[in-house]
Amino acid sequence: MSTGLIIALIVIAAVVVIIAAAMALRARGPRRGPNLKRRFGPEYDRTVARHDGDTKAAERELTELVHRHGDLRERSLEPAQRERYEARWTAAQERFVDSPREAVAEADRLLAELAGARGFPDGGQYEEQLAALSVHHAHHVDGYRRVHRAAHLREADARDGGTGTEDMREAMVAARALFEELVRPGRHDGGRHEGRRHEDGHRRAGQNGGRKAATARDGHMPWALNRRQAKES
Repeated sequence: MSTGLIIALIVIAAVVVIIAAAMALRARGPRRGPNLKRRFGPEYDRTVARHDGDTKAAERELTELVHRHGDLRERSLEPAQRERYEARWTAAQERFVDSPREAVAEADRLLAELAGARGFPDGGQYEEQLAALSVHHAHHVDGYRRVHRAAHLREADARDGGTGTEDMREAMVAARALFEELVRPGRHDGGRHEGRRHEDGHRRAGQNGGRKAATARDGHMPWALNRRQAKES
């Protein structure tokens, strides 16, 4: 093989590599936005709005969040832990009827503790914990944001035209979706056997008068249906 032919083949191979690299970069560029939007859902739109519609700035922020928290592996909960968290959440929902502000504060504390138990940053670092949750539970993290805001809002500020209690009720309802995601057994939490133990625990609770707890899991707590029952605290 002549030297000229060898050089020509090297040049052709280099051109092919360059073209392939350029095509790969082009393919990755447009996909970043859709991928982030699919991953973050409502959090994507919220971040874009916070950046006044600047999607590039919003995507830089969200990409940084993925780099910072994307490798986080959620820890499993023991069945006994799970039952304690569920009992506390049910008690908070029942307390809302007479003491909505105390119930919201307890829901806020409970979510912070539960997220910490699952391996997210400690609840004392609320913003960092919220950021990590937004990467792994983007479609429900706003419920935590809302209940945290309601729990830390001054009573005088919360009473805006008499809607303070309603705002707290809606925050509790929204926060419940994240609670259920965090407390639910995962694919790596012991598999089918643990899931069966979890169901057996609920069945025993129902047999022992745990009717309210089962109702809460189904999303039909009386306070959530009858808005006029709750008292302003």
